[in-house]
Amino acid sequence: MGDLNTLVTDLAWPLTLLLAWLAGEFGHRWSGLPRISIYAVVGFVLASTQIGLLPSVSSNGMLLLANIAFGLILFECGHRINLQWLRANPWLGVTSLAESVLTFAAVFAVARWFEATPTTAYLLAALSMATSPAAVVRVIIEERNSGQVTERVLHLAAMNSVMAVFVFKVVVGMAVFQTSGNVWDATYSSLIVLSASVVLGALMGILMPALLRNLRRTHQDSTLAFALAIIFLVVLTHSLKLSPVLATLTFGLVARHRRIVLNPSQRGFGALGDLFAVLLFVFIGAALDWEKAVVGIEIGLAIVVVRLIAKIAGISMFAHLSGISWRKGVLLGVAMTPLSTFVILVLEQTRHLGIDLIDQLAPLAAAALVLEILGPILVQRALIWVRETPNDKVN
Repeated sequence: MGDLNTLVTDLAWPLTLLLAWLAGEFGHRWSGLPRISIYAVVGFVLASTQIGLLPSVSSNGMLLLANIAFGLILFECGHRINLQWLRANPWLGVTSLAESVLTFAAVFAVARWFEATPTTAYLLAALSMATSPAAVVRVIIEERNSGQVTERVLHLAAMNSVMAVFVFKVVVGMAVFQTSGNVWDATYSSLIVLSASVVLGALMGILMPALLRNLRRTHQDSTLAFALAIIFLVVLTHSLKLSPVLATLTFGLVARHRRIVLNPSQRGFGALGDLFAVLLFVFIGAALDWEKAVVGIEIGLAIVVVRLIAKIAGISMFAHLSGISWRKGVLLGVAMTPLSTFVILVLEQTRHLGIDLIDQLAPLAAAALVLEILGPILVQRALIWVRETPNDKVN
């Protein structure tokens, strides 16, 4: 009996990943839904808090693998950011700031309306600012989207995620200071962590292109080289208790502007990226606890609604100034809906630092549960409605 239990435990994750992949393929073929939404549903259903096939996702090893998967996607997102475009069209930066500030204010107001403590309201508002680059990038890769709105979704998701990490770290630092009274702990939890993460990502973005030039591989497939560098960077930042989110985004951004273009590389890191995408979204689904979601369901649903309205309003008000129609501005706001992957991994990373906020932020569990399924679908539909999906995929 003991051997059977051990076998079931050992096979739990491989079996779940296989089931999720199969469900994603058949589900996408029959319904047209994004595969990542289906992966998340499988992870949620088979999680330790639901059916119980999977063990707890709180283990350090699984969190590290999920961060590696997230890092691969964040690198690609960062690599697609064009700083020259942002300089030529500063209204994109204004748009990002506007929608982030509106989202923060709206979610904070809703949280206080539901009588959340000020610290909890600040944390909810900070995390709600973000749009998950993981969901956006994977849907774009899957649907082969291209066009003005597609590029804006990528740029805005990257920018508001950086702002969300910054504000979240500052709020956590303030909470640490209020609890311990230690200025050093509060400072380290925020500005030092952010700065060190960016510096490590920038160094990797400088060193890897230089290495590839010396090896004369700049015109060859560099998929493996960059994948190994990302894995190293994620493990390093994870061990040092820094931010893999900022480090990998910065790595991709700096690598692009060091004149290393990933045209010869496989988009989304090929089969490796697909494998890690299955693992990431199954992990996110399995990390969602139905009981916690039910506890915060009312405020969670309110956050989903006001967050969507705030992002649409913040983007639409600058649509014409930034060079797109009002209609595209509204649909761009709709495409900024995904949240869950970013929130769950940031909270898990924070728990890795010894600060457990997951129980305190139960409303985000409800919001994440809804948006883990709905978010990718809204990205998919918005980009279809603006006609940035190949004709053979429009339905």
